[in-house]
Amino acid sequence: MILSVSRRTDIPAFYSEWFFNRLKEGFALVRNPMNFRQVSRVSLDPSVIDCIVFWTKDPSKLLANLELLADYHYYFQITITGYEQIIEPNLPPTEEIVDSFKRLAKKIGTKRVIWRYDPIILTRDLDINFHMANFTSLAAALGGSSDRCVISFLDLYKKTAHKMKKFGTSTISKSAMEEVAGHLVKEANHYGLSLETCSEEIDLDSLGIRHGKCIDPELISEITGQRLDVPKDPNQRQACGCARSVDLGAYNTCLHGCMYCYANYNEKAVKKQSALHNPSSPLLVGDIEPNDKITDRRRTLS
Repeated sequence: MILSVSRRTDIPAFYSEWFFNRLKEGFALVRNPMNFRQVSRVSLDPSVIDCIVFWTKDPSKLLANLELLADYHYYFQITITGYEQIIEPNLPPTEEIVDSFKRLAKKIGTKRVIWRYDPIILTRDLDINFHMANFTSLAAALGGSSDRCVISFLDLYKKTAHKMKKFGTSTISKSAMEEVAGHLVKEANHYGLSLETCSEEIDLDSLGIRHGKCIDPELISEITGQRLDVPKDPNQRQACGCARSVDLGAYNTCLHGCMYCYANYNEKAVKKQSALHNPSSPLLVGDIEPNDKITDRRRTLS
């Protein structure tokens, strides 16, 4: 089983105590986002976890407790965009995130720390020239600390488009994607980073940018030393190449407050649910209720 921790929220940044409590207890409970009363019991026994994939914008809290992950294989996807706080209001300063990234890479190796420049947003202020300078600066800072950079272009989901409208955001044209990507790949190569896309339909192979797999069975096989034959995740978008995984997160719980985030689409719900968080509960949000139906999540991978 591959654990995704998490596409739905930043567990390393905000809920690391809960996560480590779950590892100690040996299981976690996860509500079905489409059916509130349907709850899965997910075993966290190291013998059934092939790999943990962490998604975060601030790895510092996990960095301080890596010894608690000694029985697991894992790697990190770390988003660093360098956008202004009006778009990513609750992030630590970029310099602090870069420092955490580099310290993490020194501890676990560059292969297991992946930089995400994601999503690429074009606005009145964040224009193509901004991205050219911004990406170059970040690549220079992170060069030697990662082997891979993942990019994607902003999708204007209905639930977030209204937040981004005030910045002058619009759908990014194919030509603009190619122009930005052409510069980024040159800078990535200069600093020893392979560049790949996440869930993008556009074909950038001619630029040397391949379609990526953020939950990557090839990388996991390399990390674990065991070949995994894992199917594509049927619950993700068609353009997504990720392998199937089990996500421990919950929507509307991330406190970063990023304006473009698809996983936070109701600010009132974020405040309510974060207030219900109990680090000792098997659930990320709240506790088990009398009408909940709990079923064991069977092991589906490897």
